[in-house]
Amino acid sequence: MTQAETGIGTESMEAFSILEHLNELRIRLTWAAGGIVGGTIIALFFTTNLLQYILRPYQSELVVLGPTEGIETFFRVAITAGLVLSMPWILYHMWKFIEPALTNSEKRYIYLFIPATVSLFVIGILFAWLVLVPTAVNFLSTFLTEDTANSIFRTEWTGEAYISFVLKMVFWLGVSFEMPVIFYFVGRFGMMDHKVLAEQWRFAVVGVSILAAIITPSIDPITMLITMLPLLVLYFLSIGTTRLGTRHHQRNLGLDE
Repeated sequence: MTQAETGIGTESMEAFSILEHLNELRIRLTWAAGGIVGGTIIALFFTTNLLQYILRPYQSELVVLGPTEGIETFFRVAITAGLVLSMPWILYHMWKFIEPALTNSEKRYIYLFIPATVSLFVIGILFAWLVLVPTAVNFLSTFLTEDTANSIFRTEWTGEAYISFVLKMVFWLGVSFEMPVIFYFVGRFGMMDHKVLAEQWRFAVVGVSILAAIITPSIDPITMLITMLPLLVLYFLSIGTTRLGTRHHQRNLGLDE
């Protein structure tokens, strides 16, 4: 029986396939969201200690200006910590979503994908907390303050402003450290060749500058420069991972030499 006889055309089959993919994406997003909720519940038990730890670079008490600012800041920290705790779970379901597009030999890469992505994420967080945050907080808290000869400002930060400042830098720099893994899949699915990344490195410097400005809420050049340096290293490392992904893509198409 032909497709015309069954009433199922190629477009219908493609549409059905797209719906299947969308349904699979919905399922994976649901599982990921459940992991974030579970991670947040666990984080609630140590959020107070985490808040005290986050305050170490500032070495002073924070000001609360509104009746709900304290509890909002508390839950913001809890949700961010829950997101960090659930990252391996999120990455696992991300892998399960793209797994059908991989060959049987490439499916074994899960043993490298999860450890590599989690490790890069943790390294990004540690770099932000140990290097970026202390430098930024020290510079901003002492800039033209009453401790200097020509004092203009008095440092008195609010809890909402300081916590948002730190969490934004730490979390998004951790995410940015996933660049090599992301570009591997860009090459693996044939969306970009590594030669393009190598040739357009000047535009990459501009893009990294914009990304550093987004990650760092402050506009001081010291913090932005410290943020840009590892991102540039990751970009050039991504050229290599893109090349590896492109080779795997060409091998699957039978185009490799």
